Parts: sequence; C-alpha cells; structure tokens
Amino acid sequence: MNPTRLTHALIATAALVSLTTLAACTGAPHHEDEALGKKAAVAPPNKKAAVQGLAGMPPVLDPNDVYAADRPNRLSPVVKDFPSRVYVPNTNSNTVSVIDPKTYKVIETIPVGRQPQHVVPSWDMKTLWVNNDRGNTLTPIDPRTGKAGKAVDVHDPYNLYFTPNGKYAIVMASLDRALVFRDAHTMKVEKTVPVSCYGVNHADFSVDGRYFIVSCEFSGELLKVDTEQMKVIGQQKLPFRGAMPQDVKISPDGKKFYIADMMADGVWILDGDKFTKPTLLPTGKGAHGLYVSRDSREMYISNRGEGTISIFDFAQNRLTEKWHLPNGGSPDMGGVSADGKVLWLSGRYNSEVYAIDTRTGTQLARIKVGRGPHGLAVYPQPGRYSLGHTGIFR
Repeated sequence: MNPTRLTHALIATAALVSLTTLAACTGAPHHEDEALGKKAAVAPPNKKAAVQGLAGMPPVLDPNDVYAADRPNRLSPVVKDFPSRVYVPNTNSNTVSVIDPKTYKVIETIPVGRQPQHVVPSWDMKTLWVNNDRGNTLTPIDPRTGKAGKAVDVHDPYNLYFTPNGKYAIVMASLDRALVFRDAHTMKVEKTVPVSCYGVNHADFSVDGRYFIVSCEFSGELLKVDTEQMKVIGQQKLPFRGAMPQDVKISPDGKKFYIADMMADGVWILDGDKFTKPTLLPTGKGAHGLYVSRDSREMYISNRGEGTISIFDFAQNRLTEKWHLPNGGSPDMGGVSADGKVLWLSGRYNSEVYAIDTRTGTQLARIKVGRGPHGLAVYPQPGRYSLGHTGIFR
C-alpha cells in the first residue's frame, strides 16, 4: 500500500495519458440512443469561456455541464474492463455485500473494519476505499478482482473525498470535527483543518474545483472551503430549527448547490459562489441522497423516512414525479448504473438494497444484505476521475 516515488510518477503519467485520451473521446457528440429517461438528450449548449480550474485539475469538458463526462457507458480506459458490481457497506455487520447487477444476487460478502459507512472510488478510479469509521481504517478493494487488501490506519473516516486535481484525499472526520487532507495514495496526513461545526459528512466541488461545500449534520450548518488553501472561508447555520443536512450535489450548470436535509424534509438550494441564505424545496420525509441522471436533466432524491424517491427537473427548477417503493422502505445512499437505466439505493433500516428503473420508477429488485446498509457504490461508472463519496465523477 506504499508504492515508491518512481511508481507514483509512473501512475501519474499513465493517469494523465488516460485522462487526455478520454477527454478527446468524450468531447464528441453523443448518440441519441444514449439519452435516457423520457426526454431527448441535452441540446448542444452555447459556447462559454473555458473554465480556469484548480491547478492540476483536468480541463472542464463543458462549462455548461459539469457532468458532461458521465454519459451512459462512457467508461474510462482505466475501468472499462472492470466487472459491473454493487458494493454495499453494512454498517452494523462490519461487512461489504457484493451484488451482481445482472442477476440481482449477492455473490460475495467481504469482512471489513468496524462500522463501514461508505464505499468510495479513488481519484484515479483504480481502488475502492471502504470507510471503517469506528474501526479507524480504510479497507482497499481492487475493483478488477473484487479482492480486499490490507487496511490502512486512518482516524474517524466517516466519508472520503478527493480534490479535483487528485493531489489530496479529504477525510470527513465527523466525530473529530475536522477535515483532514491526506496524500491521495499513501493517506499520509498533510494538513488537519479543525472545524467549529459538528458532524461534517458530505460535500461537492464548484465547477472550477477551487472551493467545495460541506454539510454538518449534527449542528445544521454548511461550510465553504477553499480547496487550494485548505481553509474554511464561509460558514452558516441553516434557517430551520433542528436542520440535519446530508448529501450535497452541484447543478449541471454549476450555479447552484443542492443539500438534502433529513429533518427539514427537503432540499436546500444554495448559491455557492455568493454563499447567501439558501431556500428550501420540500421533497419528502427524511430527504437524504442526491443523484444526477446520465443525461444531466434530472436529479433523484431519496426520501428515507417515507420510502420514496422525488424527481427534480433542473431546467424546470421543480419536482416532476415521486416514486413509491412497494411496501415502503428506507432508501438512503447509492448511485446510478453505468448505462443510466437503474438507480441503486441502500435500505438503511431494512437490511436490503433497491434497484429502481429510472424510466418508470418501477422497483426491479429488493435484495437482502447485511445490517445497516449505507453508502453503496455502483462500479464502474462513466467519468474521467472521482471526487469521492459513493461516486461523484467528472
């Protein structure tokens, strides 16, 4: 788990070559049959000036759509030969259930550390990191073979993100009240940033990667953090008593951030650049996870407290549908399949995983797993690099 400097250099060079190659192929117009859901593909946007991104960050493919690299089945050369799997961390069983999405069957159960919370793809997409929060370790899984490696000591790794240039991993140390910047490969601590809020848990980055927004679930606050300076530059209390913010996602055009709130039963809409007071969009009881469709038109919002998924249309700036899981459930965290046809969500309090058709909202499968399934990762997914969590790709 500690490669030499020479190996690091070779890996970095290979990654840059892969990114350049993929950028060239993803820049081409996508075919109509790649569009998903009920609508046609996104029309070519008007030209905008190139984004001046964080130093070392891969170029932004489309300033109008941060998810332009995430079109259906557009897998990076790095991951194209990886078997398609769904990795489910079972927080109360200290295991990871591995599901074959073709058969909807659990094909393996991997023992890991204490209280695994999320399965996180590394920036270079070659490793899946299991966040063993109370075990104070990260367990690496090789997505090519499905085999787990030797755990790495990392304190309080509730969640894990990566800077857009691939330089640092950012550990969301929830109980430690800190953002810990570590070397993205060795996990050696580079800088610890104490925070005054409580329960840092989820985040997403601006289009240029120069800042990111963090939710603090136990104190109902948001942070704005300068990526390069590794410094908190903004902090605010959400205008709802008992607020408990969860997942964070940026809009395709980069103008807004969406923050799910499980106590406010909706999604906060925030101007990230100005970091002014956000507005609340009610979605359903226990709003929790946020996932963008492969055509960048819609966002799936899991309402854990009522067993539903709300559909938000970015262009219309409104909710358009609500899907109800048969016999209820507790849809939590997850991701979208590589082809964009299936939304996978963990059933946090039901020891199960849901597979949902993204075109109709129909439940395709309900799969029994371990106890307390949480931040599952669908892998591989389209994109050039990972920003972390259960799969935020650019």
